[in-house]
Amino acid sequence: MTRILPLFLLILAALAAAQTVEQEQQPIPAEPGNAMVPAEEVPDIPPGDVSPLAGVELTAPGDITVIDHPDDAGDRLIVSFSPGSETEHADLFAAYTVYRRPAGGTDEQWMNVAVIPVGEGTQFVDGHDPDFPVIAGESYEYRVSAVYLDETEVMGEPVAAQEVASGQWFHKGKVRVLVSCLIFLGLIFYFFSRAKMGATMYLRPIAGIEAIDEAIGRATEMGKPILYVPGLSDISDVATIASLTILGRVARKVAEYQTALIVPNRDPVVYTVAEEAVKQAYLEAGRPDSYDPDSVFFLTQSQFAFVAGVNGIMMRQKPATNFYMGMFWAESLILAETGSLSGAIQIAGTDAVVQLPFFITTCDYTLIGEELYAASAYLSHEPMQMGSIKGLDACKAILMVFITLGMVLAILDIVAKTQTLAWLKDLVTSQIVD
Repeated sequence: MTRILPLFLLILAALAAAQTVEQEQQPIPAEPGNAMVPAEEVPDIPPGDVSPLAGVELTAPGDITVIDHPDDAGDRLIVSFSPGSETEHADLFAAYTVYRRPAGGTDEQWMNVAVIPVGEGTQFVDGHDPDFPVIAGESYEYRVSAVYLDETEVMGEPVAAQEVASGQWFHKGKVRVLVSCLIFLGLIFYFFSRAKMGATMYLRPIAGIEAIDEAIGRATEMGKPILYVPGLSDISDVATIASLTILGRVARKVAEYQTALIVPNRDPVVYTVAEEAVKQAYLEAGRPDSYDPDSVFFLTQSQFAFVAGVNGIMMRQKPATNFYMGMFWAESLILAETGSLSGAIQIAGTDAVVQLPFFITTCDYTLIGEELYAASAYLSHEPMQMGSIKGLDACKAILMVFITLGMVLAILDIVAKTQTLAWLKDLVTSQIVD
């Protein structure tokens, strides 16, 4: 904890500096016109027999100003205008209608890009509606009309946009995110370097990982095979990749103990990778001749047909140890319950939150969430993987400090009627959607 405290203070200083930089930036104008009715729909206005505006000289909205929206990809413009005579007839006014066309275009090219209802202001951001995109670098003309309750529409004059949309390389409102990423990456590379120098790193014990050697030894003593199911997802799933890494470590132990291994697969690509992983494990263990090509095989791509096949293997061959590592769905309980009835010791691991309760209740050990990803580092003690785990743990410790600090400040605000939590929120939070 004494090592984390200086890092925590450094983060506070960096985030405070980032907050100062953001406060010095020009604020983005408000976007009151974004909560608009669909562009083609003007509110239903019941026409009267005699319009109260008959014979009244009405002035259209004008003074249209168009500026580039900051911190975007060049796909938005901020359009503002001054009201006309509708302020004098507010009780009869309904909405503003904004039209846009390419600079120098024809009358047929006018597009109704926004309808701003009464009370929504005289400014909006053009480009939010995907049906009317703004093209970076293209010049536009705008005109605004005022629509009254009697369906009278007073059209303003076309005005060429003073600016064109342009993209920026970096969103200055995300400075906090950049600072946090740099700090977290720095921590990970720091522990990488320590691991390369041979520093001893402590990792908290995880029962499911420590039980792997015991489970393999149990199968060896009983003379029964080991069943390893690498999930039912494809090779693009992170959980599948983690499972195949663990399979290599398990297969190496199996090769050393001369125990039979059964690895059924649902996906053809996963089958190919699993086969190579097991073959390589036997080679690293110095027993390439002991590798059985039939130990890793493709079963079927059908979800429940695969489960039925694996259950048949459990009931016929009675494996002493079952591993379920990877991504699982509705079949998880069927697999684990059958394995439990067969008397096997079972170790499961998945990042599928919905399936974890089924594994926890039916298996002897369960790797929960990211413990599945950390298992490879625990088993191999490879320096780079150990450094990665320690770096991530340091990042989590910093987040826990911020969470704890937030809880303390929230209680302080309630008791002392202060606003300290708002300061912390402004320091560490960043706007997600403009």
